[in-house]
Amino acid sequence: MKTVNLDGKAVIPSKIICIGRNYVDHIAELGNEVPDEMVVFLKPNSAISTQLQSFHQEPLHYEAELCFLYQKDSGQQKEVQQGKFTAVAVGLDLTKRSLQANLKAKGLPWERAKGFNGSAVFSDFVHLDAIDDSLCLELAIDGKVMQTGGIELMIYKPKAILEQLSSFINLEDGDIVMTGTPKGVGQIMAGSKFVGKVLCHNKTLVSAVWLAK
Repeated sequence: MKTVNLDGKAVIPSKIICIGRNYVDHIAELGNEVPDEMVVFLKPNSAISTQLQSFHQEPLHYEAELCFLYQKDSGQQKEVQQGKFTAVAVGLDLTKRSLQANLKAKGLPWERAKGFNGSAVFSDFVHLDAIDDSLCLELAIDGKVMQTGGIELMIYKPKAILEQLSSFINLEDGDIVMTGTPKGVGQIMAGSKFVGKVLCHNKTLVSAVWLAK
């Protein structure tokens, strides 16, 4: 099973739950409609990777996202779904954009375009005491900032995301929730240097550097 790092310790997520179309400007840049309900899809544990790839059967696109690690409240009963997001990272949701477009046109699920091996790349996770609207991400490629955005711009904020997810799916300790991407997505070019950051009140909480291959 693939792992992510939380304050230097390995954590095994059973699954990655992704929220789609959660930023209005990103919806517009891809020509999609604002959904009536929260868009949810899954990536398996096998999607986790430390390597940023630019090609997997077709050219890949990047989508930077704020990502939260879930933990159950201590002592809660199994049948009670009440937990919280305890850590944050910046992640890249890698997408086969051409395949996704074809699947959407046919009304088919996105998993072949979103859940392939290596399609989820994360920085280290760091603990959070609280989540507020100042939490945001920044992604720079070859020194140019391409994506910025965070909770303030989300249609569904972390609290609402957790409430909706908990109403229909069991979340396990270590599960990751990717909360959607702001505008500025694009194709990954081999050799490009990606620098992702999570910021809170303009202070960097965690950062990561990836070289696309």
